[in-house]
Amino acid sequence: MGGRWPLSALWAWLAAWLIYSVARATGLAAGPALTLGVATGAVLGWRQRDRWRGLIVALGFPVSVLGLDWQGGASSLLWLAPLLLLWWLYPRHAWTDAPLFPTPQNALESVPTFAPLGAGARVLDAGCGAGDGLRELVRIYPAARVEGVELSPPLAWLAHWRVPEATVRRGDLWADDWAPFALVYVFQRPESMPRVWAKACAELGPEAWLVSLDFAVPEAVPVAQWQLGGGQFVWLYRPGRIATPKPAK
Repeated sequence: MGGRWPLSALWAWLAAWLIYSVARATGLAAGPALTLGVATGAVLGWRQRDRWRGLIVALGFPVSVLGLDWQGGASSLLWLAPLLLLWWLYPRHAWTDAPLFPTPQNALESVPTFAPLGAGARVLDAGCGAGDGLRELVRIYPAARVEGVELSPPLAWLAHWRVPEATVRRGDLWADDWAPFALVYVFQRPESMPRVWAKACAELGPEAWLVSLDFAVPEAVPVAQWQLGGGQFVWLYRPGRIATPKPAK
């Protein structure tokens, strides 16, 4: 479905309400009209690329109906609370980045076997979310300086609280300078991996590593790759050894 998140959710919810309102205005009973509204939300949710977004879209209309009924009238805007929460969690610049999917426990267990780092090496979780990836990086590289960057203020605060051993700062992973880091970890989405690769090739040193959970870099050859028990993949690259000219300023 077109449109940036979470605006696409809002348009879908409004479409479901429009179908319901038109059905009621033409004399259809409340039950069938509600069914049409729910079906509209379900179809538009099914068209979302991500399952979690599709679920939010599909549940928006029935949840709003329950909220309005609980408040006793259509003047209530309580049903917009989930959208406002999403807006708070995900600033506008983060709408095209990955959703909040945590790094599974022990998912990065084998990374040091292929990418050993010296004491004091700087490791970055680019887009650290609530800190699950940071927690794994601190565990597998106890002698490293693990850092996280996160655009969402509440998520950055939560990551700092959950993983005090790491340094968490609020910022845009795309504007961040990756040059000082010996390893950068990302858990992004397929559409953003070419951008991740271009940034890594332009900024990481020849001995630095790029680790990606789940999503490979299109047409790039990994140093190593392996499958986890849950069916996910870990991809390990050395992008700094690829000759990529920096764009002219």
